[in-house]
Amino acid sequence: MYNENIMKIFKEAKNAGMLKGASGVGVAGNAKCGDVMKIYILVEGNVIKDAKFKTFGCVAAIASTDVACDLIKGKTIEQALKVTNKDVLNILQDVPAQKVHCSVLAQEAIAEAIKDFKKRQEREAKKNAK
Repeated sequence: MYNENIMKIFKEAKNAGMLKGASGVGVAGNAKCGDVMKIYILVEGNVIKDAKFKTFGCVAAIASTDVACDLIKGKTIEQALKVTNKDVLNILQDVPAQKVHCSVLAQEAIAEAIKDFKKRQEREAKKNAK
């Protein structure tokens, strides 16, 4: 079902795990298929210095999240928001049609992590303004 590239990324997922002191955490999931992804980002200045994930799901879901983390590392917040599921699919190569939604969830998890980061920044700014 999965090509060698997807299986290699799945088996060697280097971004798996939590990220202590994360600047933002994003969750995306699909109740129908059971895939739930959580991406943690560490932001310094305006650059994502590190990204990790915890995913409950199939091989494609885990591989998609690992690739998504690689794609946003070293990027500014604005650049990371431009990462799409097509970018993930280009790296995974030949994803079965019924598993393409996993790349969409990875894109959504990135967006949610950045949204959480921005909310945290706003709260901190309000707190410091008092």
